[in-house]
Amino acid sequence: MASTVTSESPGTPVSSRPGYGQLLRTRGAWTFLLPGFAARQPFAMLTISIVLLVQHTTGSYGAAGAVAAVTGVSLALFAPFTGRLADRHGQRAVLLPGVLVHTVAGLSLTALALSDAPLWALFVAAVPTGASVPQVGPMVRARWGVKLQDSPLMTTAAAFESVTDELTFVFGPLLATALCTAVDPAAGLLTEAALTLVGGLLFAAQRGTQPAVATGAGADGHARVKHASALSVPGVRVLIVAFLGIGAVFGGMQVSLAAFSESIGEPGLNGVLYGTFAAGNMLSGVVCGAIAWKVAPRRRLVVAYAALGLAASGLWAAQSVIVLAGIGLLVGVCIAPALITGYTMVDGLVPAGARTEAFTWLTGAVALGQAAAVTIAGQMEDRLWDGAGFLVPMGGTLVALATLVALRSRLAPRVVSRTVARGVGHRVPVAVD
Repeated sequence: MASTVTSESPGTPVSSRPGYGQLLRTRGAWTFLLPGFAARQPFAMLTISIVLLVQHTTGSYGAAGAVAAVTGVSLALFAPFTGRLADRHGQRAVLLPGVLVHTVAGLSLTALALSDAPLWALFVAAVPTGASVPQVGPMVRARWGVKLQDSPLMTTAAAFESVTDELTFVFGPLLATALCTAVDPAAGLLTEAALTLVGGLLFAAQRGTQPAVATGAGADGHARVKHASALSVPGVRVLIVAFLGIGAVFGGMQVSLAAFSESIGEPGLNGVLYGTFAAGNMLSGVVCGAIAWKVAPRRRLVVAYAALGLAASGLWAAQSVIVLAGIGLLVGVCIAPALITGYTMVDGLVPAGARTEAFTWLTGAVALGQAAAVTIAGQMEDRLWDGAGFLVPMGGTLVALATLVALRSRLAPRVVSRTVARGVGHRVPVAVD
């Protein structure tokens, strides 16, 4: 069974109860937290900026959702590859070319949309735009893993990162919507490209906190797993399916809220409604990180998805802004526990040398689910009744819940893959029973 010894990570004060204050006092944390926050902000702006720009130039939510979907699929397919390269060659080596490619690709997509280029041309430009999205969130999580190792603060760090992600999803859609509706339909995507370039370069400059790159066999035995793919771990594959459901919520909400706001003649409300949804996620994440959980992670994950599916089931019936905002807030509250628990479980499922890749698989799964959701929800809004797109979040979460219930046994940490992964403090890791 897993060791119950509490480890003391270098630079982390010892406390009887993990908390945000203790986490933020981790030595060197702020050097990657601040630039990391700036670098991940554009990610929250990308999909909604594409949807609003392409819908403006084509007049179709279906076309807008399809272009955004291509971007999301491309991101989902290339993100794990990017993560594996970062594990092998270092985060900086991957980030520098990535942010440059993404900036150029985003500008190209904007120019094509404004020039009324055919839909296929937008699809072509969407591929490199999505493929080159910097995976800053997974890279920050990997840096926390280096700092904290097996500390109880890992759950707090996962919660903190979820809150940070959702903080970007509070401001990102608001900023993108304000720029696209009040300044110019292209302003959102142009700003996203600029922020990616500046934030990504700042984060890449923080070389002192990036995970070390394994170069050969060592006494700690990590060489035998440094080239192993995180996808080979059964639990990671289950989490990928589960995170597809979360992506379905994000994508379905983005398109459906935009369509709802336009149907009532108040397109500017889109950012407010989506911000309310994201705020629920953020506030719930704050609470989750402050709780000393005694319930097993697998059970927490199943309960979180059951609550999320139940909350999402009421979206399609909302007929007023107040009701929709309230249900959206509740859906957001239910997302954070699922995300936090899933990310936390990676530490027990995946060797340290493959964690960036594992995190990017989960991030990619969210993006893929979002891509499918914006496509399906866009078509439903165009072809069916107003609000039909809200059925997508409900369907996605229920499928994810069924998968978790059926395959929850695969989420148990495999001791054989963690023989040398646990230790106490800064001492040399040793095998534990």
